Amino acid sequence: MSTEIKAPVFPESVADGEIATWHKQPGEAVLRDELLVDIETDKVVLEVVAPADGALSAILKEQGDTILSGEVIGQFEVGGGSASEPAVVPEASEASAPIAEAMPLSPAVRKLVDEKGLDASTIPATGKGGRLTKEDVQKFIAQPTPAVEVPAKPPAAVEAPQETIEMTAGARVERRVPMTRLRSSIAKRLVSVQQNSAMLTTFNEVNMEPIMKLRNKYKAQFEKAHDGTRLGFMSFFVQASIEALKLYPEVNASIDGNDVVYHGYQDMGVAVSTDRGLVVPVLRDAHLMGMAEIEEKINEYGKKARDNKLTLEEMQGGTFTISNGGVFGSLLSTPILNPPQTAILGMHKIQERPMVVDGEIVIQPMMYLALSYDHRMIDGKAAVQFLVTIKDFLEDPARILLKV
Repeated sequence: MSTEIKAPVFPESVADGEIATWHKQPGEAVLRDELLVDIETDKVVLEVVAPADGALSAILKEQGDTILSGEVIGQFEVGGGSASEPAVVPEASEASAPIAEAMPLSPAVRKLVDEKGLDASTIPATGKGGRLTKEDVQKFIAQPTPAVEVPAKPPAAVEAPQETIEMTAGARVERRVPMTRLRSSIAKRLVSVQQNSAMLTTFNEVNMEPIMKLRNKYKAQFEKAHDGTRLGFMSFFVQASIEALKLYPEVNASIDGNDVVYHGYQDMGVAVSTDRGLVVPVLRDAHLMGMAEIEEKINEYGKKARDNKLTLEEMQGGTFTISNGGVFGSLLSTPILNPPQTAILGMHKIQERPMVVDGEIVIQPMMYLALSYDHRMIDGKAAVQFLVTIKDFLEDPARILLKV
């Protein structure tokens, strides 16, 4: 039975998408829920999986093609082993014959085979119908690898790689590749921020010693009490920001045309760097979260971002954003606004520096803080006081708990 493969239904904020990668080709056998194609939008990569066991019979939209919400992008043959004939499943023998090349692999098996760089056809299969199981692959990996004597080839007989760039003295090699849809979207948004906002940045510094001492004192108990969740610095910054936003509601507001929208909640965006670009998943109702829940959610978002698993819903909204350039070694930077938000907090590297404390010079772990804000909405006085409030909360973390 033939069925249509359609693009997902995009939210109203996403006009269209682009075919990023087809993971299967026409005639290739596919298992139910196995990945068929990646669709890249302005914000996330959406995955389209197989509706049932069968085979991809036709590709209607090629890589790089622009597609609309719900558009048909391919044809799928349910139960088919190839585009023209059903799959033939070899009978399993007692001797466990090697799996056939055309035998479909489960996602878990395929991932393990790809990670180890193995040829599935060389691994003895013991599963039902001659199917390769994860245990088969693990057993194959555990076997000692026999030494194979490879005859030496003279230099002239060595095969050259498929793609080579001839390098000569003084060569000026260039490579031109199209921008990804996400990178293009990021570029447009950043230019738009510069053109459509009156962005300024104010700076301060915070002594991280109180938080570091508190964290070292309780991190083992915290991890034990919260099922292995580690106590990081980000939850302190999120909590301090939440309390400061309650005191300065204009920093938690957004501009919509000629209107100012004041938000009676704190949805905190946390900037995450990926190979594809910067994304900002949102901690929804962060003001209702405890520190363990904040840490768990941030870790979850970090893993999803690395695996391109973030959903559009997880990145929509947000009333304030925190960006941590310190994880890459940045000592000081000017974060750029995440519209329609009117402010963003930049964290940086913790650096030991000589500081004057009670008339004496001592070494303290210091971090520069940066607050970029839209001057159309936030006055300089409010921005400076907001950042000082965050600094005060962080240097005396008991105030976060006591809300004073």
